[in-house]
Amino acid sequence: MLRIFSDGGSRGNPGPSAYAIVVTEDGKVVHEHAEFLGIHTNNYAEYRGLIAGITKAVELGTKEAEFVMDSQLVIRQMTGQYQVKSPAVRELYDDARALVAQIPQVKFTNVRRSELLIPRADALLNAEMDRHAHP
Repeated sequence: MLRIFSDGGSRGNPGPSAYAIVVTEDGKVVHEHAEFLGIHTNNYAEYRGLIAGITKAVELGTKEAEFVMDSQLVIRQMTGQYQVKSPAVRELYDDARALVAQIPQVKFTNVRRSELLIPRADALLNAEMDRHAHP
């Protein structure tokens, strides 16, 4: 089973934003990636991180994946506990749902930012935003 840790953030809302993913298998990091997104909202960045994680899981051909995030909103939307009201978020949500349908067994877990590999993903996304910051 793959465990995919993703985080997204923006400096300002909207503001410069990025996401990062850390993919693990049997407790070992097998892939990590961060990407600058430009000027977007925090929720946009969180969803783009999730979509990147799902895409990587599909590329790796996994049959079982757990997606771990510190975004309670995204996790609760993905599990059906919260409705998606924003049209901009709806498009991202629909993309994530379509991708995740390709994985037979999926679990979504919400954790505090300090738990597990979320700090690593957070550090990666902040480094990516720093790389694109204007002096």
